[in-house]
Amino acid sequence: MRPRIGILTISDRASRGIYADESGPAIETVLRGFVATECEYVRRMVADEVPAIADAIRAFADEGCALICTTGGTGPAPRDVTPEAMAQVCQKLLPGFGEEMRRASLAAGVPTAILSRQTAGIVGRSLVVNLPGRPASVKVCLDAVFPAIPYCIELAGGPSLEGDPAVVTVFRPKKG
Repeated sequence: MRPRIGILTISDRASRGIYADESGPAIETVLRGFVATECEYVRRMVADEVPAIADAIRAFADEGCALICTTGGTGPAPRDVTPEAMAQVCQKLLPGFGEEMRRASLAAGVPTAILSRQTAGIVGRSLVVNLPGRPASVKVCLDAVFPAIPYCIELAGGPSLEGDPAVVTVFRPKKG
């Protein structure tokens, strides 16, 4: 069975069809370039509502998604509630992911990166990573954290994902 990767776009307007989702497809494109393992990609969209976000993350985890990437809802605006949903569903939060994504975004010249409340966490055997809602920022953030993602998934009890060594260097501790 191929590993599954869930991509959840969190946006009131995109979920109502007011504009097209660009961030979800951007995540899939970057991950398809990074991941050498043949995976099944599943994309969904929900409004900026804590119950809807939490339910979608749980559903992806229950369906066996090894990696769940969310996009949107991590800023300081009143409707940005992705971190609140994460707090409801994650057994363990991994704030280092958010710290590294903010650092990378700042280094890329995005001064508003300090406003982001991105994080990551474990739901069952799934790793959930919150990514920004801007397609251009998705690659910056995935470049920063992807090297740790396959090993983190393995530590959580998920399947092994291999990176494409021509594109990304995945970190795994040396055995022995």
